[in-house]
Amino acid sequence: MFYADTTINLSMTHEYSDLITLFNDTFYRSFNTKLELGADEPIYLPSDDSNNYHRIIFARGFYASALHEIAHWCVAGPERRLIEDFGYWYEPDGRDANTQAEFEKVEIRPQAYEWLLSQSAGFRFQVSCDNLHGAFEPDRLGFMKKVHTEVIDILEKGLPTRVEMLSNALREHYNVPPLTQEDFKVF
Repeated sequence: MFYADTTINLSMTHEYSDLITLFNDTFYRSFNTKLELGADEPIYLPSDDSNNYHRIIFARGFYASALHEIAHWCVAGPERRLIEDFGYWYEPDGRDANTQAEFEKVEIRPQAYEWLLSQSAGFRFQVSCDNLHGAFEPDRLGFMKKVHTEVIDILEKGLPTRVEMLSNALREHYNVPPLTQEDFKVF
């Protein structure tokens, strides 16, 4: 397993309820979107007849799952945020090499956002190839390097608005200094 080498305080606690509060305080009014605890499978649900707001539902109270689903929401543009699960393609676990390569291509940006948000919270980021039962072992280090390159590019160009909004809220809550390129290393 490859981890991001970040300057984090391992004794810091990360409660999903804090993340829910921070996200909802930051985005409910401006984007009509709430983060909610779910069961086994994460899902994004746009507003409908029974809910007048959009919902990012993350799996089983896992802080990392919430950050990952938020990252996908940050990638999605206004049209995609009106479609269940943003209308994204998803191939379940058990992918062959070609399908895994396609999967990783579309996961680079969300995982880069997840890493930025994780670092903003002082939370350890783990890259996910999400193919535990595939016919081969994915190149985790290679994928991590691609995500790292994306993180550095984003930092150089400036964080997108929603990523920056949540990054600021997380950094303030967890008392994390401004992000720098030196905060992101692969080992």
